[in-house]
Amino acid sequence: MELRQTFKKNLYRRRREVLEVIRKRRSIRSYLADDVEEEKLKGILKAAMFSPSSRGGRAWEFIVVRNKATKSALSEATPYAFFVKDAPAAIVVCYDIDSGRRFKEDASICAEHIHLEAVNQGLGSCFVQVADAEGSHGSAEEYVKGLLGVPDRCRVQCIMPIGYPAEELPEHSDSEFDEAKIHCEKF
Repeated sequence: MELRQTFKKNLYRRRREVLEVIRKRRSIRSYLADDVEEEKLKGILKAAMFSPSSRGGRAWEFIVVRNKATKSALSEATPYAFFVKDAPAAIVVCYDIDSGRRFKEDASICAEHIHLEAVNQGLGSCFVQVADAEGSHGSAEEYVKGLLGVPDRCRVQCIMPIGYPAEELPEHSDSEFDEAKIHCEKF
């Protein structure tokens, strides 16, 4: 009986820790110049690869970008990517269309795992949509594919700038929990 109670207590504690990370996750668009440590990036990518995928397809591919000129070029992909150039690193989330069925959804789940582990590592991130987006160069996806040499069999979902936040945004609060958005059995 003691073992079961300890397990339940630890499970509750971990659940609370996960909820705290979720509360702290905000879209960060301003970063300090400090480099992101390699082990932190590796941890973020590991979390992304731990995400679920349709039928275990694991169609994701990631491009880590640290080069200043490349980040500057990425910041021109869409009008909403302007801050990518100022982040110490960026992860471009792609998916191989030959490797899965629900690859766009899988790539988006990976991006959420990137967000959460970035917060867990004391970093910030933001989801910059590339798929189905347009920029001054036309298709944002075609622009990014050309810039980074992404093969034809792959699609680009998003750019995730990563860095130490230069801005502090308030955590999500319980006031954002809107029970009117919850429907039981029927809408």
